[in-house]
Amino acid sequence: MPYLMRVELPDVPGSLGRVASAIGEAGGDIDAIEIVEKRDGFAVDDVLLEIPAGTMPDSIISACSVLDGVSVLWISRYAAGGNLFLDLEVVESLTEDPSTARDRLIDLLPIAFRVDWAARVTADGAKAVHATDASPSEFSFAPVTEPVRLPGDEVYVECAAPFGDDVVLMGRRGGPEFLDSELARLEHLLGLAITIAR
Repeated sequence: MPYLMRVELPDVPGSLGRVASAIGEAGGDIDAIEIVEKRDGFAVDDVLLEIPAGTMPDSIISACSVLDGVSVLWISRYAAGGNLFLDLEVVESLTEDPSTARDRLIDLLPIAFRVDWAARVTADGAKAVHATDASPSEFSFAPVTEPVRLPGDEVYVECAAPFGDDVVLMGRRGGPEFLDSELARLEHLLGLAITIAR
């Protein structure tokens, strides 16, 4: 069963190897690793795992948490089918048909950012212009002039960013919180989509 784990570790040689060894010893199999952010001598990585039936995610967390300087920030089942989707692949998909680039980006955001839903809504939040299936039907947010984290609710953590005259919102069930690097990536991809669609 695929899981996605976000882990913070010292940004020094050998740290990732120690984490990978701990995961393997606890019964997990790493399918992919993506560096999400580097800050203050630490790296934040997303690790896509295959955990066999009978192995508890808690054992993976425990194995990593005993390592010096390593913190598991979040782990959850990964419903997207075990595929990390790079930003370059998103841009390539948008260029295939520039006339649909804005809507196509919304469809790809859940894969690229490992979120449960994405929506492009009018700036006042009155209606969805284009949204993925799991998106809520009602939206409430303050005016958005730059990518921001939203308060969310008891189920989702959310973020929003301006997208031309509209606003893009994304939500993750249960976390993790959106990092500054993710907000910067979102802003960059939205800018590219607008340019491609022209």
